[in-house]
Amino acid sequence: MILNISQKTAQQIVESVRDVCGQHINYIDMNGNIYASTDRSRIGKFHEIGKQVALTGETIEVEDDDTFFGTHAGVNIPIIYNGELIAVIGISGIPDEVRKYAYLAHKITILLLREQEFDYQNNNQKNQMNYIIRSLIDEDRTKNRHVIEYMKEQSINEAAPYQLVLVKLNNRYHPNNLNMIENMIFRAFQFMRSELYTFSYPNEYIMIIEQQELKKCSYILDKLAEENEKILRVAVGAVHGLYEQYQSYDEARVAVKSQQRGRVAYYSALGLEMVCANADDEIKELYINKFLGDLSDKDIHLLKIYYKEEMSLARTCEQLYMHKNTIQYQLDRIYKKCGFNPRNFKDACGFYTALIMSESV
Repeated sequence: MILNISQKTAQQIVESVRDVCGQHINYIDMNGNIYASTDRSRIGKFHEIGKQVALTGETIEVEDDDTFFGTHAGVNIPIIYNGELIAVIGISGIPDEVRKYAYLAHKITILLLREQEFDYQNNNQKNQMNYIIRSLIDEDRTKNRHVIEYMKEQSINEAAPYQLVLVKLNNRYHPNNLNMIENMIFRAFQFMRSELYTFSYPNEYIMIIEQQELKKCSYILDKLAEENEKILRVAVGAVHGLYEQYQSYDEARVAVKSQQRGRVAYYSALGLEMVCANADDEIKELYINKFLGDLSDKDIHLLKIYYKEEMSLARTCEQLYMHKNTIQYQLDRIYKKCGFNPRNFKDACGFYTALIMSESV
């Protein structure tokens, strides 16, 4: 049985590994074409070393850029499963520094291939649920026979509207007790009375829940996000049918990037946040620095309150317990500091955008 990693899954893997190592990673098919990459401009382009690895089945390391066509310095390793070579993983960087990350991507891929190969009937309940959730969030697998049979066996209401809840563990945070955090997340899911939840490697916890049930117990998600703002991000996709939850999953993954610390991000409530959260990281840093780089934390806090109160001096004064003249003086001082006027509409849009971007960095 020859298995393949889909482009969507491959893209998720390379982005997850990039979050850990900060290097660009490519998936290369048997023809030498890049079909998933953290550098999206390279998708569809030819990778000479990737083609050679596909032909030989051997790892090739490159010390210098431009030694081969379409190739950067880095490590390129074959993915061989059940004796079949199915793809190549390439990671850019000095080989001695990035080799371990290439093998991390390889290990994740093998784990996912093994999961695809599980016999549905022989899986225990946990593996069955993982299979069901993965099928529901994969457009190509969402209505396969096993999923439909499971819904009937468990008397799950297929006609109700559903939403997908995504809890994402911060890759940069290394808790001492991961099991405790996982148990906390699963307890929250259990209190919300949905049977459809699972862990998705490497750092996502997913629950699919009826819209009405979510409304009743959304406070549980609020508490989870608020009490674990340094560890977790929580997002909710829009409302879709049970067999369209792949759309809600994609939406939740967009929303989770825009989550303000300590709050649940609802895709349906996103506006400018959606654009800001998905902007290129380098562009975000430049934009934030342009508007906020010369300001103190106190200045930034004032702007947050000022725009939260829709530029109302009276309400801003109430929130900060400050006199109107003091607020005006501080806004003028911000203008002198950075050259942008917080009370000018165009400049206010710039400040507000930078503040939103700073929440998603």
